[in-house]
Amino acid sequence: MRPLEETAVSGVPVPEGPRVRVAALITNDARVLVVRHRKDGLDYHLLPGGGVEGSETLAEALAREVREETGFEVAVGIPILLADTIAPDGSRRIVNVVFECEVTGGELTDAPDAARVSGVQFVDANELLALDLRPPMARAIAATLADPTLGCRYLGALWSPDP
Repeated sequence: MRPLEETAVSGVPVPEGPRVRVAALITNDARVLVVRHRKDGLDYHLLPGGGVEGSETLAEALAREVREETGFEVAVGIPILLADTIAPDGSRRIVNVVFECEVTGGELTDAPDAARVSGVQFVDANELLALDLRPPMARAIAATLADPTLGCRYLGALWSPDP
């Protein structure tokens, strides 16, 4: 494995390749499941999901992450949104893949098995637009809910600066 290299411009260490994050779009009566995330003193929201580890498939990683964060078992459907998250200083790059998911078992938990998750809730699609959702894809999610025939879309590079 190659060591981290420094960028010529900023001197910031750059990872060898992008991290892959999978996320679940889980709906219930036009409401979307989100997790409240706490990191470095900041609270924001994410679709349930996380990083792909080792030899996991995208679907295996997503099912594991959803179970850990929400308590739900899911059937992973088709990918519906793709986006890059690239830090302005080049220090991080995440490829986000959002899948349609259907709950097949389990119960919504109020004590997630994920250290940074401080809450799990369903929110109305309109409320989603008011949340600090990361990456900022609330409008694309709302469009997908309004027109499920849109198919999988690439949203480009999305970044939410910290306040």
